[in-house]
Amino acid sequence: MKKRYPALLGAAILAVAGFVGFQNYKYAIPGLLAEWRNPIAANHPVMWAQGPATAAKGQRPPNVILIVADDLGYNDISLNGGGIGGGAVQTPNIDSIARQGVNFPVGYAANATCSPSRAALMTGRYPTRFGFEFTAVPGAFAWAVSHGDNASPHPVIYHGELNKNLIDYAEMGVPRSEITVADALRARGYHTVHLGKWHLGEADALSPHGHGFDESLGFRAGASKFLHQRDPNVVNAKLPWDPIDKFLWPNAPYAVQFNNSQRFEPKGHMTDYLTDNALAAIEANRNRPFFLYLAYNAPHTPLQATKADYDALPMIKDHTTRVYGAMVRQLDRRIGDVLAKLKALGLDDNTLVIFTSDNGGAWYTGIPDLNKPFRGWKATFFEGGLRVPMLMRWPGKIAPGTVATTPAQHIDMFATIAAVTGAKIPTDRVMDGVDVLGGVVPGLAPSPRSAPLFWRSGNYQAVRDGDWKLQISGRLHKTWLYDLRTDPTEKHNLSAQQPAVVARLTALVDRQNAGNPRPLWPGLVEAPVRIDVPLNAPWRKDQDYIYWTN
Repeated sequence: MKKRYPALLGAAILAVAGFVGFQNYKYAIPGLLAEWRNPIAANHPVMWAQGPATAAKGQRPPNVILIVADDLGYNDISLNGGGIGGGAVQTPNIDSIARQGVNFPVGYAANATCSPSRAALMTGRYPTRFGFEFTAVPGAFAWAVSHGDNASPHPVIYHGELNKNLIDYAEMGVPRSEITVADALRARGYHTVHLGKWHLGEADALSPHGHGFDESLGFRAGASKFLHQRDPNVVNAKLPWDPIDKFLWPNAPYAVQFNNSQRFEPKGHMTDYLTDNALAAIEANRNRPFFLYLAYNAPHTPLQATKADYDALPMIKDHTTRVYGAMVRQLDRRIGDVLAKLKALGLDDNTLVIFTSDNGGAWYTGIPDLNKPFRGWKATFFEGGLRVPMLMRWPGKIAPGTVATTPAQHIDMFATIAAVTGAKIPTDRVMDGVDVLGGVVPGLAPSPRSAPLFWRSGNYQAVRDGDWKLQISGRLHKTWLYDLRTDPTEKHNLSAQQPAVVARLTALVDRQNAGNPRPLWPGLVEAPVRIDVPLNAPWRKDQDYIYWTN
């Protein structure tokens, strides 16, 4: 039966953030995560596999670097007219990807939370097509973290009756039957490298190695510390209003894993460590075509900046915002190092660089305006939860300063990379993406999007068809309809005035759902998330909210 319980979004935030398995939590479940059962060894050097000693002769297919930030808000990059701290944090290196290439200002995440979005990035398919609808949360752990104080006037709902449908936690990920972009590129002769966050399955069969990557350095779960919290070079920002943050600090590991080795401590701040190894991997593979999936965990919580980056932002008075801004400043600088490495090695003109974020900025940081000018946060299907930076750079192929006006989505990355590299797109299954560089890069035929875009998490669903966007909340029995051509910030709900449009778009959603299998594991929690204010703002009964299912 459904159980109403007092919880400060505990299980819901856990679900959407994907932070599971912190074994020292007061409701710890021994052996919950295979990745974190073993002790952490001292850091050791990573030896990247060396490519050919001499450069390949003749024309060689382009390298591809896919860079994904974690919870980066639309307004966090200065290209989008903002920047953290009222513009105090500029992002010239991230911005340069668009200024030297193409910007997709209507770029969408595949989901409003990270794990399903990453599944779409890797497969080119809506994750609901293969049952990856929810972030993995073991039933016992979801129940345990649900017991706490609740400041909301709206209940969190725990579906304990669905525990019988849970599969083994380690198997909660992208099924091995799916074909990833790494699989396709490896078959094309590429050397494939994963760096950073994975979050698509803990079992070895579902790891990066199980999904087409030759080499992997990072963490399979959804979280890691950036440094030890007492490191002399770190500045921390703790979020007392966020229950997840409270258990992240004592429990999140500071560890990585190289291929299938024992976990070990990285050297330095995680953003620096991943970037340093990205530079080494590029160097090792400079003479052969490579695919690098560089999945940063910044600027996700726990908020930890280097002291140098924090000290560079004295103009930001709020401590939390300053730490967050310092993390973005560091991320931008290190992405600049990746771009500089390509130029130094003469790989610039033969490398497609893609930059995006897995979803919009998170409400639980307590920092307003992360997704300005859009409403909504991570975990909502309002534009603020879905609209993400989507930038691509390929000197000599993409004209500098190009702006693409049609919507692009994470599901498009597979088709786009395949078109550029000559990799084969699977023909034995529905592929949802299109080549968004078609018509932008000479020689690539235009492939305009004609199909609607869909998002779903349980009974909370959304569709965009042309300029119309509909959201449906089964829990609230409510619909939101917006004409994004005239109302891109979703201020005026037209559902009552446009019943025919609501009916048409609802039929599209129903048709899409009819072709989807049941989720591989159930969503155990439904929780209210406000649309216009962060988690630390006082609750009022008149505030708009959605129910997020996970």
